[in-house]
Amino acid sequence: MRYLTAGESHGPQLTTIIEGVPAGLTLTADDINIELARRQKGYGRGRRMQIEKDRVQILGGVRHGKTLGSPIALVVENKDWKHWTKIMGVEPLEEGADDEIKRKISRPRPGHADLNGAIKYGHQDMRNVLERSSARETTVRVAAGAVAKKLLKELGIEIASQVVEIGGVKASPKPYSSIKELQEKTEQSPVRCFDEEVEQQMMDAIDEAKKNGDSIGGIVEVIVEGMPPGVGSYVHYDRKLDAKIAGAIVSINAFKGVEFGLGFDMARKPGSAVHDEIAWSKEKGYYRLTNRLGGFEGGMTTGMPIVVRGVMKPIPTLYKPLKSVDIHTKEPFEASIERSDSCAVPSAAVVAEAVVAWELANALVEQFYGDRMDTLKKTIAEHRAFAKEF
Repeated sequence: MRYLTAGESHGPQLTTIIEGVPAGLTLTADDINIELARRQKGYGRGRRMQIEKDRVQILGGVRHGKTLGSPIALVVENKDWKHWTKIMGVEPLEEGADDEIKRKISRPRPGHADLNGAIKYGHQDMRNVLERSSARETTVRVAAGAVAKKLLKELGIEIASQVVEIGGVKASPKPYSSIKELQEKTEQSPVRCFDEEVEQQMMDAIDEAKKNGDSIGGIVEVIVEGMPPGVGSYVHYDRKLDAKIAGAIVSINAFKGVEFGLGFDMARKPGSAVHDEIAWSKEKGYYRLTNRLGGFEGGMTTGMPIVVRGVMKPIPTLYKPLKSVDIHTKEPFEASIERSDSCAVPSAAVVAEAVVAWELANALVEQFYGDRMDTLKKTIAEHRAFAKEF
């Protein structure tokens, strides 16, 4: 499976074309709209979320609630486009009208793609860069992830996320009875945190950053249950599934680090306290006594829950802007300010779910030859039985 996205933050719409989804998957706009709404929630979001009420249009690849096997076209309109039609219009400008266009950007914001993108493409107005590099693009990545999540669900695979740290406020590891409990409890949390005792501290940290014209980041965790063992590969570097997931996490705007299981703590522990001992029972087949490696060995799933965390840096658009240099005059200035969030970590957890779901669904379709949902279900069921009896 693969997908491409197109569109700008203040353009008319965001679009994605998805290819390779098996025929016969039950899919409706509501399946996707639920995920789009989740992405827009979260304490610390800015005014843009009050303007946009994201709803998807399915314009191809689905008939009567079932995927056809052909490319799926999804569109999400930008409601704020009506205020940007002249600034972001597609048609060529009349001679001399270039000077009338407002909101040109010549002062790159530290931490953003502005300057590097302008150098790469030769843009003198860096709005050409920031409109595409904006995290608004994750809207349709979440839409694509919603399709992947629906596919996983039909295969008995569940995915959830939680925020484990915001601005230095850390949640305590707390056991949950099921992934459903984790899903339900984090959905009720303004900061998508399972640990109720630190919710208010996280919100206080966000409020303090906002009051100071600053921003804060954090850490999100994605958990997946139900993946069969042996998905991925050890034979080539580019087929390792954990590597693909790591790349997907860091591809999210403002994400700078990723870890599985114990993660970076492994550097401070002996091997006996890192690796997961193997057991077997007639009921379970092979399983691990612990899950310190986060569900992966040798680039392949072990059948244990996948546990992956991503580090999100503070959003670099600040209301107390940092120093920069005007690309036209080369004089120092304070960087320009665009409307932004003081903290987007809770919503970033939803984006992380989406990109992880996509990589897992893609790996299953690729490994088990999924042109049709019925044959995909059958081959995966046969693989599960083989792994259990092996």
